Formats: sequence, structure tokens, C-alpha cells
Amino acid sequence: MSKINIAYVIYTIVDDVLKAPGHKFDCRQKMTDSEVITTGILAALLFGGNFAKCRKILFETGLIPDMLEQSRFNRRIHALSDVMETIFLSLGSLFKESNVSMEYVIDSFPVPVCDNIRISRSKLVKSEKFRGYCASKRRYFYGVKVQVIATADGIPVEVSIIPGSYHDSKAYDVLEFDLPWGSIVYSDNAFENYELEDLFLEALEIKLDPQRKKGSNRQDEYIDKLYKNRVRKMIETVFSGITGLFPKKIHAVSIKGFLLKIFLFILGYSIEKVYA
Repeated sequence: MSKINIAYVIYTIVDDVLKAPGHKFDCRQKMTDSEVITTGILAALLFGGNFAKCRKILFETGLIPDMLEQSRFNRRIHALSDVMETIFLSLGSLFKESNVSMEYVIDSFPVPVCDNIRISRSKLVKSEKFRGYCASKRRYFYGVKVQVIATADGIPVEVSIIPGSYHDSKAYDVLEFDLPWGSIVYSDNAFENYELEDLFLEALEIKLDPQRKKGSNRQDEYIDKLYKNRVRKMIETVFSGITGLFPKKIHAVSIKGFLLKIFLFILGYSIEKVYA
């Protein structure tokens, strides 16, 4: 799909969601909220999160003739962060309804704010709670963890961003787990928790099915282990797709802007995965 077609698809989806009851439009604005959000998503998908470059292209091609100047655009898109979260949740609800397998995968991936050698000079964050450890890469990092629940087809439906030092099991506190009754959620053994597994199954009819630790009292059959390994590869593909949109360094002057760009990468990936 061409870049112009992607722009039209994203604008149509965003505009349709914003037309739902509850969103207030300011008649004095020349550049609409839909255009602001579309610009942010396109910047994440096509320009590594570079708002300035995306603004320039959309203005010069005439796709958005009333483009705001840089500082006003930044203020507008930050003010619309809650609206973008609503858009993601609305799309997530649709993806959950169409997920006939009712299988989901949960995992997290790290996003460093800076290299370890530059921690003392970091201006975005200054706290030990952001110093985490990535077991898959066997190295420490300084930044945040992005926790994602995705369908077995690889479409993110829920997301949270937490400090890097927090354990993966924090997902049970910060994610909604607003999944259909009868859903199965696969994960690695970091999410193993007998008490919560029983509680979710009894109260929500959601089966939490993590990979089991060697000393676990709830060991899997060999065929179940193979199936979980196959399903969990999908979440690794999702993370590769999202981080593949990242530039070498995510440019931001505040932690709020840093988190906003991460969210835009995830939102853009979800839309492109389904509609592009």
C-alpha cells in the first residue's frame, strides 16, 4: 500500500472513532484533531517518530494544508494523548470481538532511554526504578518496559508502560485484562502465579496459562509445551514489528513525549497490521 493510501486509511479510522459521542470539536481550529493524530501516527509509521519531517511532507503534498507549526503541533498532540488511548481501546475491542480463537499472548519488551554509559547524564528520567534487566539479551538497561497483550494473530489489544525495574507480573496490576469470557492467555514463566490463575478462572473464566518453571507444581504435558512455544513466537514477531519502527534513538525532550512516541509506534503498528 502506498504512503498516501496509508494516510487516508489512518485518517478515516481516527475520524470515525472521534465522531462517536463524547468527543468535543473546537470550531475555531483549522487543523482538526483527526489530522493532528493522523500526523502523529504517520510520523511513527513512516518517519521514525520524527514529527517535523512528517509535518513537512503532509503540508507540501497538500494532504493537510492547514498544518500547525512545530510548537503548536506538539502541544496539540500531547493534549490529545487521552483521545489516542481511547482510539487504541476502541480498536482493541473490535480486534477482541473478531478473535475467534480467543487466544492471547502477554509479554514485555524493554525500551532504553539511553545507553548505560550515559545514565548519569540522562535528562528524561533520574531514578533507580528505571534500571531494569533484560533476560533475553542478558544485559541491564535504563528505561521502561512495554507490556502488551496481543491476539494469537499478533494484534496488540492492551498495553501499559512501566519503569524498567518492575517485574513482569506487575501486568496484573496495570493491565485491564478486559478479555472475553473463556479466553486463554499464554505467557512466559515470569507470569506464573497459582493464586491469580485460580482467581481469573473462577471470577472471569479467563485461563492464564504461563510456561511452567522446572519446579512448578502444575507441569505441562509435552504437547502443551510445544504449543505454547509456537504461540509465544507470535509475540516476539509483534515486538520485532514494533521496535522495527523505532529510530536508532527516540528523540524526546521530556519523559511524557518519550512515552507518547512509544504509544504512537504501537498504535500505528496495530492499524497497519489490520488495515494496511
